Formats: sequence, C-alpha cells, structure tokens
Amino acid sequence: MIGVLTHHWAKADKIEEAKKMLDGNGLAQSKAPGYGTRLTFISQDDPTKISTLVTWDSNEIYDAWRASPERAVAMAGAGEMWSKPAENERFQMAD
Repeated sequence: MIGVLTHHWAKADKIEEAKKMLDGNGLAQSKAPGYGTRLTFISQDDPTKISTLVTWDSNEIYDAWRASPERAVAMAGAGEMWSKPAENERFQMAD
C-alpha cells in the first residue's frame, strides 16, 4: 500500500471553489479500484494551502487513476484554482 501526500495552493479568491473541486476529486477517487482512504488538511499558517493524503493499493493503481477519464472530469478547470503547481510525494506505508 502507498500513501500520496499532495499539497495544493489555492488562489486567495478561489479557496472555497478549490476545496469543492478537491472534494469532488476525492469522491471520484473513492469509486476507483484500489483506493484506500483520503484525508484533507488545511494549513493553520496558510489557509490557501490544502493538502490531501490518499492511500492506494499500489503505484500502478494510482498511476491508472491519474490517467483515467474520471480524474480528468473531476479536475477539469483545476488550473484556474491554483496559485502555484501542486507538489506530491509517494510513500510506502509502514503499518
């Protein structure tokens, strides 16, 4: 199992829209094969920073999700939400 930690920085005037988009993406993810769990975090120091931690059965399954038409639909127009590119990192689950 892997965990994918992604940091997003919403434009200051798009925070609520960005949260809704990420929630919609999370709902779409939850229907994908190999999806585990998802947590969303809002930075206390920077309210434009929205981070998610999603678990998947494997790198291959996560890669398939990233290439899926369902993800493309869920994230359509995302470029307008962000003040800078997202950063993500994959982790091997220890527990």
